[in-house]
Amino acid sequence: MLRALFVHAHYDDYEFTTAGTWELWRRRLGSEFKGRVLVCTDGSAGHHFRSRAETSALRMREQEASALLGQFEFRPLRLQDGRIPREACLQITTPLLAALWKAIREFEPDYLFCPPSVTDPLAGLHNDHQVVADAVRRVAYMINVPHAFLEEYPADETRSVPCRAPVIVHVYDGYQFGANSFDLATDTESAFDLVSELTWRHASQVREWLPWVGRHQMAPPEDLEAWKKTLRARFVRRNRELGIPPARYTEVFGVTAWGEIPTLEQLQRDWPSLDPESSRLEALGRRLRLWRGE
Repeated sequence: MLRALFVHAHYDDYEFTTAGTWELWRRRLGSEFKGRVLVCTDGSAGHHFRSRAETSALRMREQEASALLGQFEFRPLRLQDGRIPREACLQITTPLLAALWKAIREFEPDYLFCPPSVTDPLAGLHNDHQVVADAVRRVAYMINVPHAFLEEYPADETRSVPCRAPVIVHVYDGYQFGANSFDLATDTESAFDLVSELTWRHASQVREWLPWVGRHQMAPPEDLEAWKKTLRARFVRRNRELGIPPARYTEVFGVTAWGEIPTLEQLQRDWPSLDPESSRLEALGRRLRLWRGE
């Protein structure tokens, strides 16, 4: 069984960055692959004519529809008191770290996907993306520390069960355009049609909010076929930014030292449809050996 956990801020971040790679994993492994998407905000802020309550409920339904089609589990991150953190207002707090720690330990993934931590002072960032990245980084060591958040989640302190840390990789982030880095490139062209349908499930975003908010340079798509053309153009721009040939849909990932440090051989064995020409395997291998003290 290979278990993957996607931790991000919003109800469409998975579909735009990682859905193709997971679909290839699912095709290769079948029932031996289990994926879960954990969304850390309530989705209430991303609209211009719907109320916050209406937007939050609608986006939750859209994410559930995407999960059904994409055959992955979906969970909203809930704090100890049951609340989902507010979109656009996410901050590093002990309740947030505790809830994230609990969610990771309960699922115990082999690979954890999250947004990158923006370090370039000239790059843009989305507050919620940055907070999720920083929260994952801060809590990573605590994954196998069973007494870290006992005040929030009481347990028998005399019976601790080990929980290994996952390999933690970051995904592409359009908000830091021009400052993205990556190690692994997945050739996800064969999953493009599914990714198109998964993102289309987020209709309030792709048909209403993204065209209105203005930073995506797109007109409201009339139907799925029109959306496929818009999405293809968006991915072509992303490939050009990253120095990847634009002809094929590609997803990219960076390997961190936040959790378990894998070997290059492990990544090459596990990763589906790895594109060796676009990936930066030689530099990654040197870095992994350095991190592992080899």
